[in-house]
Amino acid sequence: MTSETRQRPARYSGIAMLLHWVLGLGLIAIFALGVYMADLPFSPQRLKLYNWHKWAGVTILALSLLRLIWRITHRPPALPRAMEEAMPAWQKMAHHATHHLLYVLFFAVPLIGWAYSSAAGFPIVFLGLWQLPDFVPVSKELAEAIKPWHQISAFAMAALVVLHVAAALKHQIIDRDGLLQRMLPGPR
Repeated sequence: MTSETRQRPARYSGIAMLLHWVLGLGLIAIFALGVYMADLPFSPQRLKLYNWHKWAGVTILALSLLRLIWRITHRPPALPRAMEEAMPAWQKMAHHATHHLLYVLFFAVPLIGWAYSSAAGFPIVFLGLWQLPDFVPVSKELAEAIKPWHQISAFAMAALVVLHVAAALKHQIIDRDGLLQRMLPGPR
């Protein structure tokens, strides 16, 4: 056993687990809300849902920053040795690529949404109390250019979340290697 393996925990910390599950559930909820509200006719209900979507986006952005800081300052557990040795190279690459892309999209999706909202001239007033500064200047042309990127990046993140969940379920149900236990609360 190397000194690096000894220094890394066998499971994620309670804070890492909390941030993982809160962000995971938040991402599913905000994606579902975004898909639902996108085609609603203009109405007070649609405006309310858009505000909730923006507030959730700001919250996810803040939680993502906390998660990234936690991740940088607290090493995650290494993959169990038997799993590391049994996993084909392409799966290791997919494992790391999926996690890295998810972190990029944790920031890109809400920042693109913020830029779109700013360019469209609809400022974000978090919880109806604090107006966030405009991310970009008001510009109808810029808003039209940004809008599809928010949707594309959100669907890309949703696809990665589905891939992440599918891989976790594969490890749990097919491989039965206990990988999921590293991210579940409970006795150690």
